[in-house]
Amino acid sequence: MITVTGYSERTRKDGTTFIALEISGGVELVQSSNTGNFYATVRKTSIPSTFDETIAKGLIGTQMKGDVVRVTVDPYQFIDKRTGEVLTLQHSFAYQPEGSVELIGQTQVLEMA
Repeated sequence: MITVTGYSERTRKDGTTFIALEISGGVELVQSSNTGNFYATVRKTSIPSTFDETIAKGLIGTQMKGDVVRVTVDPYQFIDKRTGEVLTLQHSFAYQPEGSVELIGQTQVLEMA
């Protein structure tokens, strides 16, 4: 189950704009590869929509069936804002509707938990 947690206005290459819904999956526990300690986190991504800002705002809190899944992608650079460390990541996240193999949206990691 995913939850709509926000929205943002995005600009296409041709200069037109659209609203992207920000979605989050359920809480999961992950073990740190550095310390071995566990921490709680959620997977987040965004999906394009045809909604205007008013409708998108009203959808915050809506739940839909499906999951936010990890996707292997070409390597990209990420700067951890807390430490300033530059990391090379090879994954992003996408929405996978329940019962589907299709992936919608794809968001690179923008922040560390």
